[in-house]
Amino acid sequence: MNLALVFGGKSGEHRVSIISAASIIQFLDQDKYNVIPVYVTNEGEWLGPIDPRELLESEDKTLVGRGKQITFLPIPSIQGLKVIDTGETIPIDVIFPIIHGTYGEDGTIQGLFELADIPYVGGGVMASAVGMDKLAMKAVYANNGLPQTKYVALKRSQVHQDEKLEQVITEIETKLGYPCFVKPANLGSSVGINKAKNKSELEKALIEAALYDSKILVEEFVDVREVEISVLGNEDLSVSVPGEIVPGNEFYDYNAKYIDNNSKLIIPAELDEEVLAKLSNLAVKSYQAIDCKGLARVDFFITKDDGRVLINEINTLPGFTNVSMYPKLWEASGLPYKELLDRVVQLAQQEYAEKKKNKVVY
Repeated sequence: MNLALVFGGKSGEHRVSIISAASIIQFLDQDKYNVIPVYVTNEGEWLGPIDPRELLESEDKTLVGRGKQITFLPIPSIQGLKVIDTGETIPIDVIFPIIHGTYGEDGTIQGLFELADIPYVGGGVMASAVGMDKLAMKAVYANNGLPQTKYVALKRSQVHQDEKLEQVITEIETKLGYPCFVKPANLGSSVGINKAKNKSELEKALIEAALYDSKILVEEFVDVREVEISVLGNEDLSVSVPGEIVPGNEFYDYNAKYIDNNSKLIIPAELDEEVLAKLSNLAVKSYQAIDCKGLARVDFFITKDDGRVLINEINTLPGFTNVSMYPKLWEASGLPYKELLDRVVQLAQQEYAEKKKNKVVY
């Protein structure tokens, strides 16, 4: 099976994507898959074949220059990668996109794969877009009666105009108080997220968040346990055991996730049966609310004072190294990493077959 592994991308999570791709290519069954690694540079250029493991291990800057310019064309009859210089077509049976964040997890690249008419791993255009945009996600979850933290939404333009900034800060102080969390609406891996304890810190956090997105989310601080559950499937869904994150830093920020290595993961999380049942139920409901397919990780808060379960967010294309939370939860649930990779590819093919049942001529 020819499998295109698409990684990198124009995103603050570029390196995280390379790490995920390196792990996937190492553990995919070489007897079953012929992997064509497609590297998307920070500038958005598509090159291949470039092995993500070599990008991580080598300081050789000429590696990228050796790749051929390639792309997927929105022409269903091709169903493959097109080499731009030669016009050669490389047939592709399934695409495994592992570009985290902007232009990879937000529905844009999924739209290209739909037009190219090739099966791909993960959620479709709508699920990806809604799951990526925290404000859209919160609106959908609110409409479905799913429990969340209180929040304030604002635009970058409000941050850059003194009068509007003061109005926004007053609204945040009134509705949420301090401390509060400031986040770009469309990024993952905790990029651009800060905890603000006073007005000065809030201003700085808003300015930083505005560097990464035109839409900004500010959430109330709640003293919580952070618990995550992995979901797998299209229509028939399976949920993993829960895992709890005990941040080594003040909160589970980018450094805590990828650099400091001082956070603690407890798998399975120590929870009573009633809370566990509630988490599993809400994980399925949040997955279905955005019509997700294939896979997702749902992140929860459990309040320490009264045990309320709140949905933090859904990640439709979570980190996928063999030590990332999504596969670690499945491994603890009895599904090893290598088998998990097989399963998400199978789900991509099944969802493609389901879409092919749609009548397209009236």
